[in-house]
Amino acid sequence: MTVHAVLTDIEGTTTAISFVHQVLFPYASTMLPDFVRQHCRDEEIARILEDARRAANEPDASIDRLIETLRTWIAEDRKVTALKALQGHIWRHGYENGDFTGHVYEDAVVQLRRWHADGVSIYVYSSGSVASQKLLFGHSDAGDLTPLFDGYFDTRIGHKRDPDSYRTIASEIGGAANDILFLSDVAQELDAAAAAEMQTVQLVRDEQIERGSHRIAREFGEVEL
Repeated sequence: MTVHAVLTDIEGTTTAISFVHQVLFPYASTMLPDFVRQHCRDEEIARILEDARRAANEPDASIDRLIETLRTWIAEDRKVTALKALQGHIWRHGYENGDFTGHVYEDAVVQLRRWHADGVSIYVYSSGSVASQKLLFGHSDAGDLTPLFDGYFDTRIGHKRDPDSYRTIASEIGGAANDILFLSDVAQELDAAAAAEMQTVQLVRDEQIERGSHRIAREFGEVEL
């Protein structure tokens, strides 16, 4: 089959898991209390906090209670859309202030540029918010990589282990689902994409990764379209 579009995960695929867990998450947890207290009346942040109250099933939660809940979710790596949106706002300050740059594997940078030059459409699907995805690639170790991408998807489109999420993405991209190649390190996400008739490749950068029944690549240079 031919591939007209590549859909890629971030954490563990284009980017080291350690960067997310050792840099991004601690930064968000440290900055979150002051950020929430300073911006809780801003329209967009207020909306996100209301979403967090609904997700926690605590409609009357105080700001202090929300801060406690959000920091617990960070520690537990909870895939809560409201948390991911709030983290994106906090990380923006970190990126723009030069506190850190976004880690992207060198092999991913090389291959993404090659595919882009060859006319392949490239999209991102991550549990991190679209805003945080753009920040990571826009302030990467290799510079601004956002011109390489044609679009971004996050959990507002649906859960990453739900085949319907990939059907929706295929519909938004256009064309047949089996013309899209999904790259991830997580077998269950690849299973969902395959159920939606996408092609799949599992990035196995760590031998401890649970392998599925998908094609394997140890780095982007081994991914064949």
